[in-house]
Amino acid sequence: MILFREDWREHRRDSEMTAATRQEVLNLYRRIFRLARRWHAASGQMEDTIREKQYIINEARMLFQKNKNLTDSELIKQCIDECTARIEIGLHYQIPYPRPIHLPPMALTPLQSRGLQTQEKLRKFSKPLYLKSHNEVS
Repeated sequence: MILFREDWREHRRDSEMTAATRQEVLNLYRRIFRLARRWHAASGQMEDTIREKQYIINEARMLFQKNKNLTDSELIKQCIDECTARIEIGLHYQIPYPRPIHLPPMALTPLQSRGLQTQEKLRKFSKPLYLKSHNEVS
């Protein structure tokens, strides 16, 4: 493959961006495993702590494995943002599981159009960042 001068510069810039993104992803992965090591369940029971630690480790491995072949920088950025949000929410609420949301049926549709397709589309757009990959995996 022959790269022209402009293409080569763009290719190098993308490679450098990938290296920085790769380091950010690896730091997040390490942070999650450190968090799992130090995790204590809010109930204070050892069985709950073990179960929650195992959930954190399994969820991290599964999602990182699922997304390891992503190449689109926007999708990678969304995954990084989701991961960071889930870590912060977990630390704040002391639960490792994603916080569910409740939207009453037909609550999001405009008055003019109460079609099911419109409802599904609006629900998809209203899903919080930290739940984007949760329903895909579950």
